[in-house]
Amino acid sequence: MGPFDLIAGVALAPIALIDGAFLLETGLGLRPDRSPPPPARDKQVVVLVPAHNEERTLAASGAGLVRLQSASTRVVLIADNCSDATAAVARGMGLEVIERQDAVRRGKGYALAFGRDHIAASPPDVVVVVDADCEIDPAGLARLTDTVMATGRAAQAAYLFRPAPSAPPVVQISNFAFFVKNRIRQRGIQRLGGAAILTGSGMAFPWAPYAALDLATGNVVEDLAIGIGLIELGQPAGYFDGATVRSDCSSDDGSSTQRARWEGGFLAMARRHGLGLLGSGIARGNWARFWMGVHLCVPPLSMLLAANVAITLLLAVAALLGVSLVPLIVAVVLLGLLGAVVVLAWAGEGRMHLHRDAAVRLPRYLVWKLAMYARLLTGRQRVAWTRTERIDP
Repeated sequence: MGPFDLIAGVALAPIALIDGAFLLETGLGLRPDRSPPPPARDKQVVVLVPAHNEERTLAASGAGLVRLQSASTRVVLIADNCSDATAAVARGMGLEVIERQDAVRRGKGYALAFGRDHIAASPPDVVVVVDADCEIDPAGLARLTDTVMATGRAAQAAYLFRPAPSAPPVVQISNFAFFVKNRIRQRGIQRLGGAAILTGSGMAFPWAPYAALDLATGNVVEDLAIGIGLIELGQPAGYFDGATVRSDCSSDDGSSTQRARWEGGFLAMARRHGLGLLGSGIARGNWARFWMGVHLCVPPLSMLLAANVAITLLLAVAALLGVSLVPLIVAVVLLGLLGAVVVLAWAGEGRMHLHRDAAVRLPRYLVWKLAMYARLLTGRQRVAWTRTERIDP
């Protein structure tokens, strides 16, 4: 083996390891979960609904929040730094509303901490966070909170967009990627024994660990930070496939803003915590810490595909110049496997999110995403907790 063969192998190794983690999570998550629902339990539940300028959204989603209220379930909407009639509209629907105004301490984490302080005088058994633009049916909420009671740890429901067959192709592809991340890979992580990735809406917590979390931060991916916080408390969250939280998808512009917020925050958290969690997980023999670190080292799907295409092309050029074919063959196989699991996810459950006619626009989607990553990495796109415009499904 010559020095250039060694360089080619070393260049491929990190991507191969990252591909392996993605293939494990996705491949193990392809099979639907057939587990029986948990036994019903008596419990007191508080649903916290953080809301920032959601006056128009509540016209569509407010009725679903009202349906969740019962003798054992209290719904509290937190109108946080609102400049519209969010609070008045919610009160008019019969929801319990608290208001917060703080021009400096802004963000969903602060809203959740404010809500926690409000309910602390009469703490429930389970706290559930549902975004104002999301909906979960009462039966799904009951199954989710029964799971928390049965396991004694936090649980994340599947958080998905409603199918939107008339949405622009780029939005459909984005929604499908969201489905792969929030259902397929979550199931795979669960089967690997890792901690669930909290997704901001449909998160359910026993009161004690929720009361102990450091919520009051301006982190734009406060859900991911909360999941890491639960690992630090020794109580990693689980994923529950038997309940689904849904929201309408956003427009082209809304998708760009939303994905920039989520993925920009994810990349920042990955840089800050990924390798540290991986290393400390190995040192402590803690699988939940280790796999959370592994997960954070896997970039979003479009970035992963782009990296694989780039390394494959570079290795092809190297092979033409006389470098060993082995790294190129491995790269081609990995790229093929990535494509195969994505196609299987689409064929199994993902077709409702992505029409095959829209799938042919994948190259445009990759260009759109790479441009977004360039703006994030150069600081030309700001990420913050803002209301996302939705479109009808």
